[in-house]
Amino acid sequence: MPFKTFAEFYPYYLGEHADPSCRRLHVVGTSGVIALLGAAVVTANPLLLLAVPLVGYGFAWVGHFFFEHNKPATFQHPLYSLWGDFVMFRDMLSGRIAW
Repeated sequence: MPFKTFAEFYPYYLGEHADPSCRRLHVVGTSGVIALLGAAVVTANPLLLLAVPLVGYGFAWVGHFFFEHNKPATFQHPLYSLWGDFVMFRDMLSGRIAW
C-alpha cells in the first residue's frame, strides 16, 4: 500500500497493532529506547547506542510474531513505522489508545 502522508499511514499502523500485548511490548521497547538514549547522553557512552535497535525492535518484533501474528510494518514502511511507534507510545501514555 502506498501512503502519501503519515496521516494516511497511522490508521493502518494501528490496525497492525490491534493486540494489547503487542502494543504493551511496543511501549516497553520505546521506553527502553528513550532510556538508552538518555543514558548515552548523560554518561557520554556511545556504546549504549548499540543496544537501541536491539531493545526497540526486539520487544516490538516479539509482539508481532507471538501475539499479533503479522510482519512488523517496519519491513515495508521503515520511517513511517518508526514515527508510528512514538505516536502510538504518546497515545497510549495519554490514554487515547487502550492499554
